[in-house]
Amino acid sequence: MKILHVLSQRPEATGSGIFIQAMLREAARKGHTNFLVAGIPDDQPPDPELLSDAQYRFVRFQTESLPFKVVGMSDVMPYDSTRFCDMDPLMVSTYEKAFENELITVLPEFEPDIIHCNHLWLVAALVRRLFPETPMVSLCHGSDLRQFRNCPHLAKQVQPACTALNAILALSQYQKEQIVDLYQVDQGKVHIVGAGYNEAVFNPAPKPASVVNLAYAGKLSRAKGVPWFLKALAALSDDNWHLHLVGGGSGPEKTECLELAAQLGEQRVTLYDPMPQADLADIFKQAHIFVLPSLFEGLPLVLLEALACRCRLVATDLPGVKEVLGGISAEWVERVDLPRLEKVDSPLAEDEVLFEQNLKGALQAQINRAAKNPEPDLGPVKPLLEAFTWQGVFEKVEKVYQQVK
Repeated sequence: MKILHVLSQRPEATGSGIFIQAMLREAARKGHTNFLVAGIPDDQPPDPELLSDAQYRFVRFQTESLPFKVVGMSDVMPYDSTRFCDMDPLMVSTYEKAFENELITVLPEFEPDIIHCNHLWLVAALVRRLFPETPMVSLCHGSDLRQFRNCPHLAKQVQPACTALNAILALSQYQKEQIVDLYQVDQGKVHIVGAGYNEAVFNPAPKPASVVNLAYAGKLSRAKGVPWFLKALAALSDDNWHLHLVGGGSGPEKTECLELAAQLGEQRVTLYDPMPQADLADIFKQAHIFVLPSLFEGLPLVLLEALACRCRLVATDLPGVKEVLGGISAEWVERVDLPRLEKVDSPLAEDEVLFEQNLKGALQAQINRAAKNPEPDLGPVKPLLEAFTWQGVFEKVEKVYQQVK
């Protein structure tokens, strides 16, 4: 098949970027031909090696015709970005026109058998309106559901086009239920394909026994729960740990996270900018515990990546986490109750202290386990990991392609 992939933001960053790189790689391995249209800053093209399995064209932001930063599906991105909630009607029109100009050039040249969009949001709706006769699927990453709730004025123009998609791909059963409810689509159109990790990159290695290494990788933001995680660390009486904090962000939320990390002391925290997957895997291989304190996620790939590197996990009890890791014992996963939320990912003020205390308890429990047994047997979680390889995920996606083509 000839597959046109569309991503409205940078293809080398965030979970959706990792996902689309995997789809390009696996599709090429199966003999399909890929073409990618994605959004990038004009002065920061991605490494061509990351996109070696596809032809591509970019919608270039921060240019005369598109004079603002890449619009991020999350309100806090690991790079400078524009938020959908800050866009006025002219910006929205300019944004859509820029993608339309590239797409109407690519489609007649490439003549795809199927279009695979990422995110159930503005660009997916635009593509459906532009090319109603071409078979099309769109993958929900979770951040689109948040935008649908937080930007109802834009959701109104997204929803009708998304109901006209041939199929929608979901990461989990819980996410499927949200899509059906929010977008008012027939549940038969929504297919659960899950998400995966690259087992050739993320795998176990010997871990140090002297100090318990903790790792976090993701945006430095409140939606990811980072401030409360750092406060929980500060409250620990145990001092036999070191945090490897990997992430980007922008604005006051990133500043807040960095200030809290600084209060822990340089001897306790090592900071890293966002990094390639292979470098991140090196950190996970040395880490004993991976922490995901997020308040809102779809299916967090990073948990699978860390688990494959023999990391114990501390994670908030999100529906996607519960669905995938609910059968794993506390020896591997300490699940932390979510606080009550305002909007989608802001905790009620009166629940913040309890949230910190719950994080503290889970962290201490896993630190104690890691100190006694730095390298637990992966045997109990191997069946789970084998079910979430990218090869397996693409096979599910490919079946949906064949159904709608």
